[in-house]
Amino acid sequence: MHRPYEPVTFTRDVDCIVIPDGFPILVREGTQGFVTQVLGGNYTIQTDLGYLVRLAGKEAEAIGLEPLVDENAPAEDAPLSERVWGELRTIYDPEIPVNIVELGLVYACELNEAEGEGTRVDVQMTLTAPGCGMGQVLVSDVENKLRDLPGVTEVAVDLVFDPPWGPDRMSEVARLELGWD
Repeated sequence: MHRPYEPVTFTRDVDCIVIPDGFPILVREGTQGFVTQVLGGNYTIQTDLGYLVRLAGKEAEAIGLEPLVDENAPAEDAPLSERVWGELRTIYDPEIPVNIVELGLVYACELNEAEGEGTRVDVQMTLTAPGCGMGQVLVSDVENKLRDLPGVTEVAVDLVFDPPWGPDRMSEVARLELGWD
């Protein structure tokens, strides 16, 4: 297991996402930095080039580490609604060490019968700030993780800003994690 703030060196060129802008960037082999956060299977890395990036967990070997398995992921035999909410709890804002459910970013999540076979998952969510550059990254995380669940054939994410998010939407767990209580 990698300890935060230990140095890492990129051993190959790899696509990452710049935080907080949400833009893709190719981080070149030889770039150095340190891991600031490892949550939801992804790595947040402060590079020696002066920017913060998110490295997808499946690319961990690019910094000499092994991909992580999220221990908080729901059991495969759990009811679909539990697995959906469990997956949502594995998605983290790369700047905040709290998942999107505990942050209060998920306003609604409904499971409906899909056209044809399977289940359609409709998620209504928001961001901590309307101009957050990581918004589309978080929406994509939700779509991809839920679409990978057995039985889910459709995912629709509606990004809304009314009502606006505020710290009062955070769970007690999130408030404690961030030291706000």
